[in-house]
Amino acid sequence: MFRLLLLLPLAAILDLKPVRQTAAVSDDPDDPAIWVNVQNPARSLILGTNKVKAPNGAVYVFGLDGQVKQRISGVDRPNNIDVEYGLAGLDIAVATERLTNRLRVFAVNASGLRDAGAIDCCPEPMGIGLYKRPRDGAIFAIVSPKGRATSPRRDYLYQYRLQREGDRVTGKLVRRFGNFSGTKEIEAVVVDDAMGVVYYSDEGAGIRKYHADPDHPQAARELSLFAKSGFRGDREGLAIYSRPNGTGFLISTDQLPGNSEYHVFDRQGGNPELFVFRGGADTTDGIEVTSTPLGQEFPSGLFIAMNSGPRNFLLYDPRTVFGKRLQE
Repeated sequence: MFRLLLLLPLAAILDLKPVRQTAAVSDDPDDPAIWVNVQNPARSLILGTNKVKAPNGAVYVFGLDGQVKQRISGVDRPNNIDVEYGLAGLDIAVATERLTNRLRVFAVNASGLRDAGAIDCCPEPMGIGLYKRPRDGAIFAIVSPKGRATSPRRDYLYQYRLQREGDRVTGKLVRRFGNFSGTKEIEAVVVDDAMGVVYYSDEGAGIRKYHADPDHPQAARELSLFAKSGFRGDREGLAIYSRPNGTGFLISTDQLPGNSEYHVFDRQGGNPELFVFRGGADTTDGIEVTSTPLGQEFPSGLFIAMNSGPRNFLLYDPRTVFGKRLQE
């Protein structure tokens, strides 16, 4: 299979099977995230949102075995969730809480999640990507609101700097930026910390790329708009498989009923498209991936896709996705 992957033309689609699936959430899954347990990677955690209004709206915590370890209920329609490490010594997960116009912050450790505060933010927040600036360790949340006919075509995204104050996390708006086509909406946001760029899916137009650092001298300039063709459904979840040498992959969801597809782009340069794969997930919204080894079962990391009909998340071995490219 690995040799075949390198020889496949771009028009071909690689069919994969997941290692397993998580238990189902109660209503409507949307977005996964991964917290890597650096002390015991095989005991890392998968976080997932149940996207309905309170009281059923929730953040679920799964083990790598797919079983539920914790459920935090009463989150009022959580859409997306992301994880970042080392906010003044605190690992955090931040979810958008759409019906309250807030970000919900949780501290993360091997035992699970605990509440670490709420931050007022943009109207109807949906997508979120956390960014840790390499030069000083500052952590930011980049947030996309729900798209409307009246939504602005410029300065669409909101960026907040997060601060730890005791056991709580606060946030301050530092900029608005980013173009929007006005077609459909923007939900998926992902940040490449090492490369210093943020990508977001303009669902009906393509993937947009900007500098993630609000203090960059060209922070307001759009670096590129790509993936403008080749998608049959909405451009949804985004995830980055990063490697220490600067190589890796950007993965983008083509949201299709029954068997969503995932377009893989080079992490470097102009982000050329490399290949497409699918794995049997229904109408995928959010995805997540890590290249960090997570024990013997996932020695090259983990790729996760939301699976709408069964209301769960599918787990894949990245070696079956990227094949011999991981040995290059």
